[in-house]
Amino acid sequence: MPEQTTSLSATRREPSGSRGARRLRREGQVPGTVYGGGKDPVSFQIEARTLRNALASAGAVIDLSLDGAKPEPVVLKERARHPVSGETMHVDLLRVDLDKPIQQPVALELVDIDDSDVKIGGILENTVREVVVEAVPTAIPDVIRHSIAGLKVGSSLTLGELEAPAGTTIIGDPELVIAAIRTSRGMVASEAASAVELETAVIGEEGQSAEADAEPAGGADQDQ
Repeated sequence: MPEQTTSLSATRREPSGSRGARRLRREGQVPGTVYGGGKDPVSFQIEARTLRNALASAGAVIDLSLDGAKPEPVVLKERARHPVSGETMHVDLLRVDLDKPIQQPVALELVDIDDSDVKIGGILENTVREVVVEAVPTAIPDVIRHSIAGLKVGSSLTLGELEAPAGTTIIGDPELVIAAIRTSRGMVASEAASAVELETAVIGEEGQSAEADAEPAGGADQDQ
């Protein structure tokens, strides 16, 4: 459970549209907006490296100070990334009350994959990579990890099977399939080959048995 907060200082700016945002990014700045908490939205700009470091080390809560004013707790609500470089192009921050629960998306990480039927060639289909968690801001984790050790081909993992971290509630349909292991082409080919080998062996045994049954009769005719 994250308990730390990260301080972040930013500068207010006047909204200037896409052209102004592009100019800021060329200057190494990232535009952003903070809203919520019963206050008006405020546009700001922040040095890209500073923001990157803060988001990398932050838990759920960031203490945001605008133009040196008293910090207020916020959480990252949305981050727009460049489709190629992955660099942050814009951030939306949400003011929060540390004593009131909020709902936040949290990354889901599946672990112990090699201890599932993936090790025998099964294909893991991980359809859900983040889940929504409800908790007070300081209790929201950075990531939820779930072991799929022992998960078999043809089996699946649902949202209801996830264990919520202490002090949190996972929101959503408990029957939602998060991940499943399906048969790969290689496994199908292997099973088919095994079936052919088995059938060939059975036919061979039957042929040998028929020859063995026919030998005494043939031998009797030769004796006559």
